[in-house]
Amino acid sequence: MRSIWNGAISFGLVSIPIKLVNATESRSVSFRQIHTEDGGRIRYRKVCELDGEEISQAEIGKAYEDADGTMIPITDEDLAALPLPTAKTIEIVSFVPAGEIDPLQMDNAYYLQPSGVPAAKPYTLLREALKRSDRVAVAKFALRGRERLGMLRVVDDVIAMHGLLWPDEIRSPEGVAPETPVAVREAELDLADALMATLGEVDINTLHDDYREAVEQMIAAKAEGGAGLAPPEPEAAGGGQVIDLMAALESSVRAAKEARGEGEVAEVTELAPRKAAARTPKETGTRKSTAKTAAKKTAAPARKSTAKTAAKKTAAKKTATATAKTAAKTTAKTAAKKQPAKKATPRKRTA
Repeated sequence: MRSIWNGAISFGLVSIPIKLVNATESRSVSFRQIHTEDGGRIRYRKVCELDGEEISQAEIGKAYEDADGTMIPITDEDLAALPLPTAKTIEIVSFVPAGEIDPLQMDNAYYLQPSGVPAAKPYTLLREALKRSDRVAVAKFALRGRERLGMLRVVDDVIAMHGLLWPDEIRSPEGVAPETPVAVREAELDLADALMATLGEVDINTLHDDYREAVEQMIAAKAEGGAGLAPPEPEAAGGGQVIDLMAALESSVRAAKEARGEGEVAEVTELAPRKAAARTPKETGTRKSTAKTAAKKTAAPARKSTAKTAAKKTAAKKTATATAKTAAKTTAKTAAKKQPAKKATPRKRTA
């Protein structure tokens, strides 16, 4: 692979000579612009707008356009004279967990290749240190006339570097989220979980560009003198149609299972509401004590009223018994007064 940049990795006092190699390539089909009447190629020419003459690449330089339209020429010597320590150095500034890097910052990817035999030892040292620490290196480097941010990580036995956007280059997502508040039911979440579980995992290496394959087939058919591929039938427009989310989720789960060859698919219905969460021991104890307190409060008045009623009944019985005894005594005395006294019979003396 052809290198696009030569320099060194600055790792403390360690310097590792490296070459920068593109880690990715575009496989998309590219087209040329032509004149539709005769098929002639359309080309762009670089023309000076002052004299109208076509200019060669060697005569083209750089300039900065000021706010008022004034062009300020900038030469390669001007850029080389800048006090930029990262002009030929990838300067590592810190080591952080990979999770701290926002994927939105990811840019182009490169492989860092050791340059020469002396670079093999320090290159291997940095690679193994990154592996063992389970961290990535954040670095600054200059490429194509501007300083950039990079992230170094290990891919197999190679150190790879991802260009990162500067934090102020990431736009805020303000105004992107739905403005209307939406409530999502538990049953809908359960069906979404079921759909994700049904789709399962996929080997990303098996995925490919279907559109590119279709374009290549169309080009091959036209190259052989054919008319190309038949256009697909247009789908019925459903603009403004309200979607039944539950039905769509159920159909998606069913279709995913059929695609995975799971045979007959059972009807998916709304799941029962989830059981209440188990009560903690503290909550159980609190509720029991509350119930006992309420029972005591309820039973206390009942016991008092029962005791009062029993006391009243006992007092009534005692009163009745005392009244009966008094009446009996009075009756006996009255009867004794009415009965006449018996006279004493004189005893006869025997001669």
